[in-house]
Amino acid sequence: MGVHHLTWRVTASGVEDEVLIANAISELIANEELVEIEKTTSYYGSTIHLISAITKKNKVAIKSLSKLGSTNLDILISSLEERLDENNTLHFRIGLDELIRGEILIVSSNVKSIKGQTKLEVYPGQSALKEAETILNSAKEGTEKK
Repeated sequence: MGVHHLTWRVTASGVEDEVLIANAISELIANEELVEIEKTTSYYGSTIHLISAITKKNKVAIKSLSKLGSTNLDILISSLEERLDENNTLHFRIGLDELIRGEILIVSSNVKSIKGQTKLEVYPGQSALKEAETILNSAKEGTEKK
């Protein structure tokens, strides 16, 4: 059972406070050194910031997932079939505005959000759905210890 890597990503416009967003993501991943901000331009020439955080450490990934809270983890567990792709990557989004306010909420893709992707370690003979459920339940146990 394990996470190959966990990625958090968001695109911020040039008028948004990229440092505030990066700080919120660093709280989510619990390590500001993992957060990167790349300043670039959009297709139309305006400034945008690509903010991301990636960890390849299983414990850090599980700890970050546990910060989603029991309710959000239950939502992910109940919708695994829709969220897990053929490459064993779990896809979900959390509300950006909510995260900045200190709340975490799983949202749909039509609101300003942070994209979460968790690549799972699945070996031959293992079920990706079972592995994902095990990992999310492990993260859920981490929320109960707090």
